Formats: sequence, structure tokens, C-alpha cells
Amino acid sequence: MADATASGVVDVTDANFESVVLKSPRPFLLDFYADWCQPCKAVAPVIAQLSVEMGDRLRCGKLDIDHQKAIPTRFGVMSIPTLILFKGGRAVAQVVGSVSKNTLLNKISSHLA
Repeated sequence: MADATASGVVDVTDANFESVVLKSPRPFLLDFYADWCQPCKAVAPVIAQLSVEMGDRLRCGKLDIDHQKAIPTRFGVMSIPTLILFKGGRAVAQVVGSVSKNTLLNKISSHLA
């Protein structure tokens, strides 16, 4: 099982991506980030909030693109932060850049019903 932070945000790696993200019974919001990225730092609290507030309907995770190369390449991640919502084993929504909680919820809410 992947390590989860206190907020419930799961650390995702190339090795555990399939079992943690693609096989998740709930929609899974994956944050592609890097420690040096300021916009990534701005969106991280939003992801943590969603993980706590919507934990019964949504799982959240983060993947460090500096240490995990295969998955960002597989999904064509060119800019960070990139947030991809996976449901039923496939990517169903994507947001690039630091966005507000409301903007993110507007983009993904139709997939959480």
C-alpha cells in the first residue's frame, strides 16, 4: 500500500501507479508536482483539503516528476502542476496550472457522482 500523508494524500510512484491509481475503487485525483515548483506548492493545500473533505468519494495522490519519470511521460505531462482525474482505470479530466478549489471542483465534479 502507498504511504499517505496526514491529510490522506497518497504518495504515488511509477511502481505503485497501477495498483493505487488505476485500480482505485473511487475516482483518483493525481497531482504531478516537483518540490521546486512554486505553483505546485500553491495547489498542494487544495489537494489536501479535497482529500479530507471528499475522502468518501475521491482519493487524492501526488507524484514527484523529478523522481518518477515513466508515468508523467505516459500521460504527456509537460507542465506542472498537472492534475489528472482517473476513474475506472482511465484519465477522464485534466487541469494544468495552479487553480482554485472551486475551479478544480467545477472541472471534476461531474465525474464524482
